[in-house]
Amino acid sequence: MILIADSGSSKTDWRIINKSGDISQHRTVGFNPTYQTEHEMISVLESDEKLTGMATDVSKIYYYGAGCSSEKMKHQVNLSLSGVFPNAAIEVDHDLLAAARATAGHEPGIVSILGTGSNSCFYDGRDISVSMHAPGFILGDEGGGSYVGKQFLKDFIHNEVPSKIRKLAIEELNLNYDEIIDRVYKHAFPGRYMASFCRFITKYQADPYCYKLYYEAFQDFFKKYVMKFDEYKSQKIFFVGSIAFYNSDILRQAGSDLGLDVSMILEGPIAGLTLYHKSKL
Repeated sequence: MILIADSGSSKTDWRIINKSGDISQHRTVGFNPTYQTEHEMISVLESDEKLTGMATDVSKIYYYGAGCSSEKMKHQVNLSLSGVFPNAAIEVDHDLLAAARATAGHEPGIVSILGTGSNSCFYDGRDISVSMHAPGFILGDEGGGSYVGKQFLKDFIHNEVPSKIRKLAIEELNLNYDEIIDRVYKHAFPGRYMASFCRFITKYQADPYCYKLYYEAFQDFFKKYVMKFDEYKSQKIFFVGSIAFYNSDILRQAGSDLGLDVSMILEGPIAGLTLYHKSKL
């Protein structure tokens, strides 16, 4: 049995390929070794009955994850998976490689992720040849969900959200200052919490304020990441991630206004990754 995992900070999509080649799917919470220890990841995996029920039958795991850009972080994830799947040979790679394989295939181009967080790389058609540093939601994540959500919460606290949207946020989200401060400063995974408001912002993306939140965040992303690659205007540009996918019109407009043409936007890479690995069986 083979497991393929595409893990972001908020969720992990799993595909299970059994001996007969049949494919099934599963979803768990996300993992990121930047914010979680080996033991914390093991604890979450062991709490999932579907995964533990097949643990000894898994012979191979292809894991692509947020935060897996360094050998240290890859090793940490490998140890965590080994602790749950004792018989599996495990390969851990960066989520950017997953995005590149799913979108660009064997073509070169600039590949980016806009989900809870954000990241970007240049893919030469086989490997990631240049990648940007991704400092996380405190120091970066321009264009990502935590970045957009953080700006929304700041505007809410300072009473700078237009009255119509502010009223809707209070009614639909029961949003208030004390709750925001408690969740951001006293609970785990504040980045996920801030990104969670993007569902609301996307729902009302036609409103000028919500549109502008995304538009400016996307332009920040293009300037901070994409426009720093050599010859960026002549490269194909690919995106993966829920923020990019569900706000694709705004993303394309933000890029177009900077002279950039976005080639493809996918919600997630897992289907492409499954085909990629199944073809090698």
